[in-house]
Amino acid sequence: MIRNRLLAASVFAAMIVPTTAMATNGYFMMGNGTKANGRAGVGIAIADSAISGADNPAAMVRVGNRVDFGVQVFDPDRKATITGNGGFNTPGGPTGSLNYNDTGNKDGPFYIPEGGFNYMLSNDMSIGLTVVGTGGMNTSYDNLGLFNAAAAFGAQTSTGINLEQVRILPTLSYKINNQHSVGISLQVAYQQFKAWGLDNFKASGGPLTGQVSSVPNRLSGKGRDDAWGFGVSVGWQGSFMDDRLTVGLVYNSEIDMDELDQYRGLFAEQGNLDIPENYGIGIAFKATDQLLLGFDVQQINFSDVRSIGNDIQSGPNNSGANLFNPAFYLGNNNGSGFGWDDMTIYKLGAEYQWNKNLTLRAGYSHADQPIAKSQTMFNILAPATIEDHGTIGMTYSLPGGSEISMFYMHAFEEKVNGQNSIPAAFGGGEADIKMNQNAFGIAYGWNF
Repeated sequence: MIRNRLLAASVFAAMIVPTTAMATNGYFMMGNGTKANGRAGVGIAIADSAISGADNPAAMVRVGNRVDFGVQVFDPDRKATITGNGGFNTPGGPTGSLNYNDTGNKDGPFYIPEGGFNYMLSNDMSIGLTVVGTGGMNTSYDNLGLFNAAAAFGAQTSTGINLEQVRILPTLSYKINNQHSVGISLQVAYQQFKAWGLDNFKASGGPLTGQVSSVPNRLSGKGRDDAWGFGVSVGWQGSFMDDRLTVGLVYNSEIDMDELDQYRGLFAEQGNLDIPENYGIGIAFKATDQLLLGFDVQQINFSDVRSIGNDIQSGPNNSGANLFNPAFYLGNNNGSGFGWDDMTIYKLGAEYQWNKNLTLRAGYSHADQPIAKSQTMFNILAPATIEDHGTIGMTYSLPGGSEISMFYMHAFEEKVNGQNSIPAAFGGGEADIKMNQNAFGIAYGWNF
């Protein structure tokens, strides 16, 4: 019986691996699962579905025998503006301004599935499998001449990237006693990436004079490449004050991904795009028999992954000279990245048991977006500017013990004005980026 259930869960996981995941805290998702998303992602100290293991593996033994699956519809609005640009400051480069103002919304909305299965081996131990979209980014712009030589000379072209990441989490969870549980998950990650329309960075002979990539023919337009990686997640949950207060801790190691070989001339460390280390603490307090309050703090260490954290190597007075230095070529260890800082995210959520069948949720989260004003040029491709989210959600119990849950999220528009962010070799000027988002999710789950 157990073997058949695990086999079914593994097949389910394999079916949903090739999914597009769009992100909102940097390139991470706001939360894991429809219930947690109704609380703005609060979940480290809560156990209420088979998706809870993605927030904290210690939660699974508290969930019981359970199945959950759902889908999120994610609709981001990405925009970029270039002002004060004078064209490429190199012989043979486009003459005149490459100023620009458009959205990167040719693709979308995006559909992000979720699923989880948990089975109790005994009263004190469970095994489970959770599959969630971890993060990603998508932009697609028309005629972005700063990055695409053909567009700079008037051709109709498209420029963009697409990153998709998913985690598959086989989990073992153990209840030490009635108050404390621990858990461990193997993080099996899969990612897909493609980039197109970045021809200006490929090699000399175009608008730039001099090479800027270590492997110019592995930088753009290579189609979809993919990679697998592994890490570990460990967690603890403890209940206090006659179970009115629960505290949770979780640590997710950096996930060591295989290189994206087709893009080893773009990403630092020869195409290495690891998933960064992150960790958090959460509390959940049952203020009344009907009202539950939760608060999470999550830390994501983007700067530890060079392809994400390396600054644009622009050189003195933002000349762009370092881009032509072999030590700083795109794809090398010190090559330009997106210049992201680490993020600390604060999430506050509440849920109220309206009656025996209906639970209502709401939440708000805040973080300082990771992009410095000097780093906006490359981040036209990844405008991860979001800082604030507001959410609402609900669960309704159906006859027979199953339930249906929903949530809605709005991420408020945030803009980063890139003061002097375009190097002089690219004509100078300012790249401004902004984004807002909406998402809706629905899920179905039951205990067995």
